[in-house]
Amino acid sequence: MAATGTLYLVATPIGNLEDITIRALKVLRQVDLIVAEDSRHSARLLRRYRISTPCTRSYYQGVERQRTAPLLAQLQAGKEIALISDAGTPLISDPGYPLVHSAVAAGIPVRPIPGPTALIAGLIASGLPSNAFIFDGVPPKKEKRREEYLRSLAAERRSVILYESPHRILKTLRAIAEILPERPLALCRELTKVHEELLRGCAAEILAELEARLAIKGELVLIIGAAPRRRTIGQLACEEKSS
Repeated sequence: MAATGTLYLVATPIGNLEDITIRALKVLRQVDLIVAEDSRHSARLLRRYRISTPCTRSYYQGVERQRTAPLLAQLQAGKEIALISDAGTPLISDPGYPLVHSAVAAGIPVRPIPGPTALIAGLIASGLPSNAFIFDGVPPKKEKRREEYLRSLAAERRSVILYESPHRILKTLRAIAEILPERPLALCRELTKVHEELLRGCAAEILAELEARLAIKGELVLIIGAAPRRRTIGQLACEEKSS
């Protein structure tokens, strides 16, 4: 039986083009084909590092399923393929799952080439606990569903990481200010880029800062701090005795 190719999942910079690993550059140069979320967007990175590997038609949400079968056929024929997204790690709120799922089902090796991802960069700089956290992608867009989602976080004991659009961040912060008013937040904007910014405080404080601006631009990572742990009656009694 002929050997199949390998599918590499290559993390690329989330902003600063210098945040790419030596291994990622090596793989991008050695594979037969690069599959990009948007080949026009990725061209800037490839030009910067003089990578001449062919970059196929864009593999974005909406065309994933129709373009998976031809790529799978190339992998089965022995081609080495690297999958990259516009920024960060493939499949993390980015296209690619149908291709990876199909490759795994077909017995094709899938190799991760780790690197930047906005959710981890935001978490470690947030000042909020990072020992336990969840990533929930993008919060619901519709008001009722968004409010229901935020109420479900009332007892969440882990930091919650979300991606949000500049066009919806004010609505999301207003909802958090109403439903989770005391929870600490961190809003990370344009991570690793020239205008990188981190805002920390409760929702009302961050909301006031953003409402005073003429416009809100850039990629946003929102971290909601964990719910405070309730002290038991026994703990309260012990504290009272020791005071």
